[in-house]
Amino acid sequence: MITIGLTGWSDHETIYSSTGKHKLEDYAGHFPMVEVDTSYYAIPSPQTTEKWVEQTPEEFSFVVKAFQAMTKHKEWQQYYDSETEMYRRFMDAIAPMSERGRLKAILFQFPPYFGCTKENVTYLRATREKMGDLPLAIEFRNKTWYTESNTPQTLALLKDLGFIHTVVDEPQVGNGSVPIVLKATNEEMTLIRLHGRNSAGWMKANSPEWREVRTLYRYNEEEINYWAENIRYLQKQTKEIIVIFNNNSGGDAADNAKQLQKALDISYEGLAPMQMNLFDI
Repeated sequence: MITIGLTGWSDHETIYSSTGKHKLEDYAGHFPMVEVDTSYYAIPSPQTTEKWVEQTPEEFSFVVKAFQAMTKHKEWQQYYDSETEMYRRFMDAIAPMSERGRLKAILFQFPPYFGCTKENVTYLRATREKMGDLPLAIEFRNKTWYTESNTPQTLALLKDLGFIHTVVDEPQVGNGSVPIVLKATNEEMTLIRLHGRNSAGWMKANSPEWREVRTLYRYNEEEINYWAENIRYLQKQTKEIIVIFNNNSGGDAADNAKQLQKALDISYEGLAPMQMNLFDI
């Protein structure tokens, strides 16, 4: 099973109805899954996530990004009175999705300075303990996890903890990025996130214009076919592959996702009805 979607539902002008007032509903008419990235910046309320569930078909699912203090980008003390409260708030937020069978995975994307150290291995083990048996996908942004000597141990650790390996396509610039590692660590699911290959933009993570340039990239036909082959290869290792296009800066994600869907000859049932304007013919 191959499930293709995008990061967020607010930056994809080519798939909205003429009014553009119901972006999530419009999105769900094209793709069966979405990555929620707003949860990285602020944990949503259960009322909000319940609304998202109600606005989408029963077959629609969510990958939810872990809050930034859960992935060491920030300190939890900046937001909550205790770490326990932070995790409780997050668990409450995902409950409407999880209880309805609409949660595919929680994505823990770690920062470039989260390297392969004993301390961070301990943190990964503690994360699994805190999150119980929920489906957790791990994405690294530090190359030390995938050195020649560390790669087998990294994959073994993920497998041992039941983590879903996140395979990434991103610019290869220093230690703040990781190579493509086509290995599954969870027999149920593997995540693929396609960030584009804009090296110059990727280096501007902390600049004022980062949203406009960081993932400004459009995959060409050869690159789409390359990933179609990679996905076919990974299908031999895992039951479901979640593919998320994150090249949003220039609005290219939706078109590239549909290109990949065509290359893999995939169609989806149970999508939302297409929203039509009264005067559309």
